[in-house]
Amino acid sequence: MQLRQSPLTVTQARPHWRTFSLALACSLLITVGGVSEAADWSDTYIGYRYGTKFAEPFEGNDISKNILNLSHVSGYKYGTNFFNADLLLSDSNDPASADSTEGAREVYVVYRHTLDMGKVTNQPLAFGPVRGVGITAGFDYNNKNDAGYNSKKQMLVAGVTLMMDVPGFLNISLLQLWESNAPCNTYTDTCVSRYSYDPHPMLTLAWGIPLGSLPLSFEGFANFIADKGTDEFGNSTEPETNIDMQLMLDVGAVSGGPKNTFKLGLEYQYWKNKFGVDSKGPAGSGAFAKTPMIRAEYHF
Repeated sequence: MQLRQSPLTVTQARPHWRTFSLALACSLLITVGGVSEAADWSDTYIGYRYGTKFAEPFEGNDISKNILNLSHVSGYKYGTNFFNADLLLSDSNDPASADSTEGAREVYVVYRHTLDMGKVTNQPLAFGPVRGVGITAGFDYNNKNDAGYNSKKQMLVAGVTLMMDVPGFLNISLLQLWESNAPCNTYTDTCVSRYSYDPHPMLTLAWGIPLGSLPLSFEGFANFIADKGTDEFGNSTEPETNIDMQLMLDVGAVSGGPKNTFKLGLEYQYWKNKFGVDSKGPAGSGAFAKTPMIRAEYHF
């Protein structure tokens, strides 16, 4: 995220955020390790995706990125765990520093744990199209080296999840977000102390639905995020929409090999008001990404 046109000032910091978030992250990772040993089922895969129409605010929307990921999802007696780590490699249209010809590098980590309250209480909580109700908590973490922002996002999430009665899965969650950042602009050599945005809600959907008997699945997520007050530069933020969906072909099933091992497909991301930045303001088209991609996954 670039801020060439925004003056950087040192803004409010909340010193206990880093300690609290890191402590929670460590405890959640310990929980993952313990739960994974007793998992009833699990799926771990490495993936790759590529597109040429990624966007960053103030930079435009012709950025190419190679993205590698490691993902893990598992279920145990009382719920599920989800973990994903992306390594995003930009081309020079998203430079690593003010005078660099190399592209930026970013790590983005997501962890979610959903506790199935029906299983915890041993009482069915199904009603209508809902097969279960859960409590979800987790965190996001990112670290990026780029010319204008150098994001150091930390975010805690917690809320309620409805698990819908569909083939595969469809989870609908209403989560509260507690987000902070500590950017540093290499154009102006000015850094900002860690700043906490207003707590704000997010309606999020996550799905993986097989398409009948075909070796195809429709997968993805959609986040609808309320504005988070003023940003670290005193600008008003905007509601944010991030929809990422893919149609995946089970290549193994088609070729006579093992099923659910190698998948190949097409992905599309629609991201309006990226990071809460107004796409109709000075950030321009870079705050509104419409990105087609190719995607490959190897499950093991």
